[in-house]
Amino acid sequence: QVQLVESGGGLVQPGGSLRLSCATSGSIFRFYTMGWFRQAPGKERELVARINSGGSSYYTESVKGRSTISRDYAKNTVYLQMNRLKPEDTAVYSCYAARLGPPEYWGQGTQVTVSS
Repeated sequence: QVQLVESGGGLVQPGGSLRLSCATSGSIFRFYTMGWFRQAPGKERELVARINSGGSSYYTESVKGRSTISRDYAKNTVYLQMNRLKPEDTAVYSCYAARLGPPEYWGQGTQVTVSS
């Protein structure tokens, strides 16, 4: 049973920072692309960022320059550091793992709320 275990969500003021973490098994982590989707109420799910096994990353335009995705092979964990958060970043963030195509495994989701 593959598990993706997320942590790090919460309530933060506009302009603040959060770091999301997603831990999984080594067999998945070494060879899979890892990333984060988010879904806000009433909106479609959106790919936020991803990083492949070689370390190449992608960011959606709205978070580019404010977010960094990284992976720690010693801890089998992928991180999404988000800075200068905006109210429009409020959403449920879900970690995923994909081998070659669409996501195969999902985390449970973590709420990020940006509000004063």
